[in-house]
Parts: sequence; C-alpha cells; structure tokens
Amino acid sequence: MNKAVVGKILITLGFLFLYRILAYVPIPGVDLAAIKSFFDNNSGNALGLFNMFSGDAVSRLSIISLGIMPYITASIVMELLAATFPNLAKMKKERDGMQKYMQIVRYATIFITIIQAISVSFGLKSIGHGPNGAIMIDMQTFLLISTFSMLTGTMLLMWIGEQITQRGVGNGISLIIFAGIVSGIPSAIAGTFNLANTGVINFLVLIGIFVIILATVFVIIYVELAERRIPVSYARKVIMQNQNKRIMNYIPIKLNLSGVIPPIFASALLVFPSTILQASSNKTIQAIADFLSPHGYAYNILMFLLVIFFAYFYSSIVFNSKDIADNLKRQGGYIPGMRPGEGTSSFLNSVASNLTFWGSLYLALISTLPWILVKGMGVPFYFGGTAVLIVVQVAIDTMRKIEAQIYMNKYKTLSAVGF
Repeated sequence: MNKAVVGKILITLGFLFLYRILAYVPIPGVDLAAIKSFFDNNSGNALGLFNMFSGDAVSRLSIISLGIMPYITASIVMELLAATFPNLAKMKKERDGMQKYMQIVRYATIFITIIQAISVSFGLKSIGHGPNGAIMIDMQTFLLISTFSMLTGTMLLMWIGEQITQRGVGNGISLIIFAGIVSGIPSAIAGTFNLANTGVINFLVLIGIFVIILATVFVIIYVELAERRIPVSYARKVIMQNQNKRIMNYIPIKLNLSGVIPPIFASALLVFPSTILQASSNKTIQAIADFLSPHGYAYNILMFLLVIFFAYFYSSIVFNSKDIADNLKRQGGYIPGMRPGEGTSSFLNSVASNLTFWGSLYLALISTLPWILVKGMGVPFYFGGTAVLIVVQVAIDTMRKIEAQIYMNKYKTLSAVGF
C-alpha cells in the first residue's frame, strides 16, 4: 500500500482516537454515579439511542455529550432551506458561496448546541436526590460551565470531522458516528451473552438474533453494491480523438443513491425532540417522550416515513440528470434510443426515480424491520437496524475511498514513469 494512503489512514485513526478520548472527559460539577444510574434505567428510550450514537459519551456526561447531532440537525435545516430558496441553492453550488454556506451551518450548529446544552443542564436537576439533582455546584455557575463545555465539545467534533474529510479517508461526520456505534458493540455482545447465560434469553433465540444480523449485513452489502448501468455510445470522431484515453461506455446509477444520510437524518430529527422532552419532569411531557421511545411503534413508523422522505430528498440533490445529460452531449456521447439533451435528462430522471423508490423502501425496512423481529425475541435495543445500516454503509464507503486512493496513486506513478 502506498505511503500516502497509509498516512491518510493513520491520520483518520488518530482523529478518531482523539474523539474517543474526549468521550471520557466529564463536565465538571456533576454526580457521575447518579448519571450512570439514571442511564441504566433509561437505556431503552431515546436517551439510550442518543447514548449509542455518541459512543456512551452521554452516560458519562462528557463534554461531547451532544455528539455531532447538532451539526447534523443544522445541516438538515440548511438542506431544506436550500431546496426552498433558489438563492441559497445557488450559493451552495459556487465555490466562494459554499464557504459562506458552511459558515451559516456552523453558526446554526452553535445556536442548536446552546439550546440543547441549556435543556440538558436543567434536566439534570430532576436526576439524583440532592436539591439540584445530579448537579453538585451552584446552578448558575454550572449552567455557564456546562453550556461552554458542551459547545466546545461539539465544535471540536465538527472540527475533527472536517479534518478527517480533508486530510484523512472517508466522510468525517459519518466516521464519527460509526466509531461511536462500534465502540459499544463489545459491551453489547457481552451483555447479550450474559442474558443468555442467566436464562433471560434462550440460546436458540440468540442464534436467531445472530442469523438476523448476519442476513441484514449481507442484504446491505448486496444492495449497496447494486447499480444500473445505462449504456452510452460515442460518435466515431470522438472515439478516434480519445483512442489513448479510457471513455466510460455506461452511466452507473446506484440503487441507493442517498447512501447513509437518510437514516442519520431521520434519527437526528427523532432524537432531538425526544432528548429535550426527556429532560422535563412534567408528567405530560414525559408521556410524550415515552410515546416517542425507540421501543415504541410510533417512533418506528415515523422512522420508516422519514427515511423514505430523506431518501427522495437527498437523491434529488446528489443526482442531477440535467447536468449529466448536458455533459454527455458536450462530450459527443448519447444514450441509444434517446435524444440528447432534454430527452436524455428525462430518461435518466425516470430511471433514478424508479431506483430511489426501491432504494428508499430498502432503507426504511432495514431501519425498522430488524427492530420488529428482535422485539419479539426480547433483545436489547442496540441490535436495531439503524445502527447496523450505518456501520455497514460507512465501512463500505470508507473501503471504496481507500481503494480509489490506491488506484489514483498507481495512475500517478505510471504517469510519472511514462507507461
């Protein structure tokens, strides 16, 4: 493997290691024993899901307790606004405009983080047995310290994600979520085997769980590699002009155009209000929070619908049939049986829409169906389909980018030596 690729992998691992260290840095002034006891009793609701995505940083009340979710929430809001307002969409497409766009996302992240940090700080008053709950210092002082600590932690995570994307391998934000989920897998496996050893779960059920997870992984890998190849022909003049270059004779369109984004966005939208509501001691608000619990049907129905919505929404952003048709026409290529320009654009748009329909159903089913199956077996929540989907998709995407980096370096070497 090329030294440059190894260097990028080491940079990525180094930043992920830094992320895991931050998960063990607690916010000053809290009773960690009371926090741990509270999360042990609430591992099955939205707080348990949020804790899983943060790599157990929430249960330790680390400075990165809020994780990368405020950034994801801000990104969702900006994507929706860009789809609504043409000027914002135009800004996103321009190089200088993209920098301004990302700056707005960062400011929105700060705003969301401050709101969530204040909500969590007040929610800690209802945890524990002291006059201020799990808070061991003056409330006003703690509010200032906790808000600043969580804001700093979220900004550090955002910076780590950007550094991984620019200097490492893969998408930094996705890898942070990936690392958080993977860090909890060993303890999850150990906990499941303990349930089997104590007789809470039958060993046949345990085997059934393993088969479900294995089947889910294989389905995800199969679908993620699936694509439809639209044949492309070129005029003889173009072929003669480029006879020493490789011209792609097909347009690959993935079955799942939106990748891992829909389940991440859907989870972020569902976890955000649940986390805010869970911090309240009001019985009505608590009832709403319990209604949105990941163990409940309401959460999973909403998850199913939101995943489909975001699959269509994000696919429309990443796949621009008009640009592809224009580029193809400019290069002297055409799809057999289709007129260049508008005809090609309509055809590609129709193919992408059909694929997105099945791709969105696949994402929605993977996100919810494993939960329905394991719920009947009495399995802990961390074996949910969303976690498996994110882990496998991010792993596949990262492996593809590593492979692309290796091939790119090979081409550069061949070009330098004259072959």
